[in-house]
Amino acid sequence: MTRNVRGGIAGAVAATLWTAADPVLDRIFRTPYADSKLLGPFITEGPLEPVANAATHAAGGFAFGYVFSRLGGRGVKNGVAAALAENTLLWPTLAVFDRIHPKRRRGEWPKLATNPRVFAQATTGHALFGVLLGLLSKRT
Repeated sequence: MTRNVRGGIAGAVAATLWTAADPVLDRIFRTPYADSKLLGPFITEGPLEPVANAATHAAGGFAFGYVFSRLGGRGVKNGVAAALAENTLLWPTLAVFDRIHPKRRRGEWPKLATNPRVFAQATTGHALFGVLLGLLSKRT
């Protein structure tokens, strides 16, 4: 197995652990939004939505970890920096999700792009992911 694939696996594991921490982040930041719940509803809603959420978040984590490894990323400092850079660079796309996401359209989620609690929760989640990826990437 190549180092890059091991980096991808580290990213998938880190994203899965972040997903497991989402209920705590939801309570801390008082928002039902979570990055792990962003793409699943476009695949399916209802009883299988949590599976779609977990799968899409783990797949995104794999892709991130693979690229992180491919670019030579290792360690907690690099993991956090990369994850926070990704969060910051992609944040403006939430304006699109404000218009098209099923949970936003039904009023289940607050406005995303301009909500400071959503931003704080996403930033904290990305930092956690970066720490986990950095720790796991040391072992790849």
